[in-house]
Amino acid sequence: MKVLAETERLILREILRSDTNAMYELYADPLVFQYLGEEPFVDIKQAEQIIEFIRKQYVDHGTGRLAVLKKGSNEFIGWAGLKYVTGSYNNKTSYYEVGYRFIQKHWGKGYATEAARASLDYGFNELKLNEIYAMADSGNTSSRGVLEKIGLHYLETFDLKGIDHDWFVITRTDWERVKIC
Repeated sequence: MKVLAETERLILREILRSDTNAMYELYADPLVFQYLGEEPFVDIKQAEQIIEFIRKQYVDHGTGRLAVLKKGSNEFIGWAGLKYVTGSYNNKTSYYEVGYRFIQKHWGKGYATEAARASLDYGFNELKLNEIYAMADSGNTSSRGVLEKIGLHYLETFDLKGIDHDWFVITRTDWERVKIC
């Protein structure tokens, strides 16, 4: 098991094929998809495919979403981490994005904030990035709150497939300032 980040309560490691059932649990929940503009999974093969997609990102870009495990139990509770986005969103192409997604029973416990903060630390200190972006459906106040808690700055709202999304960024300089506070 290759651990890439660790916090007080969490371990972040590569997503493995053995995570298929837990990934399916995460992706089959309609509430998880409430602000994603996608449909929940209906077949475990979809979880297998998303794991292969993520694992290919590790090879192609040196990073990707990471499994988030609770320390002690090693229970898979979701994923978090950086993704190298090759597509174009809000007129930005080829950038690193921080993201997170958790199994519903683990919502509201600060895990997203903790894992996303560890992801930023990894991006700035290990990958030596200069900036990291994020976006969230404008109606998803919980996700926006996480992004602001970890130091990202709101830049603007943009249209994504007919839905307003908020666009955020944090620079290396911002991150250094946030860490001091």
